[in-house]
Amino acid sequence: MTTKYDVKRELKQCYAPKNTDWELVDVPELHFLAVDGHGDPNTSPAYRHAVEALYAVAYTVKFASKGDLGRDFVVGPLEGLWWADDMDDFLARLKDNWRWRLLINVPDWITGAMIEDAKRTALTKKDLPAVPDVRPETLHEGTSAQALHIGPYDDETPILTRLHHEYLPANNLRETGLHHEIYLSDPRRADPARLRTILRQPVEVVSV
Repeated sequence: MTTKYDVKRELKQCYAPKNTDWELVDVPELHFLAVDGHGDPNTSPAYRHAVEALYAVAYTVKFASKGDLGRDFVVGPLEGLWWADDMDDFLARLKDNWRWRLLINVPDWITGAMIEDAKRTALTKKDLPAVPDVRPETLHEGTSAQALHIGPYDDETPILTRLHHEYLPANNLRETGLHHEIYLSDPRRADPARLRTILRQPVEVVSV
């Protein structure tokens, strides 16, 4: 019996960390479904539409892969890259100014053609406005600072402040990519105090 691909099992150091303070990990090249947008994730219809579209396409391509290729996978957790034109707005949590790229990991055998087929199929089942915006995305973040945050999303500021003002300077590191979050809990069901979110920041050593 073939084992389903499950990114949380395959890459435990990247998707199942236990450290609640910053540590370095090496993140390999990974493949995703992606949708870009901007605005407050709590109030923006675009954010909700993006999440709906990503899951619809992810499950459609999963079932197609299993049926057509005999290769199954566990749909990965929702992930997000976050930034703002002025990054002070991001750290100050001025959410209307935030930009985001929502992601769901898929195995490397999922092709662009399979994703396009899945989009067409998903649209025949339900009229989801963001399905046409779903696209493939490849990330290779490499060396990254990562920590597991437990608690509400709005309580991330202290650990992110520590990253930028203490951990990176103390270890002679600087940012090389976008702030990355991986949502291990379903916010619709979990107690906010128990939400588990992986925080990740690609970095590099500062040349002396």
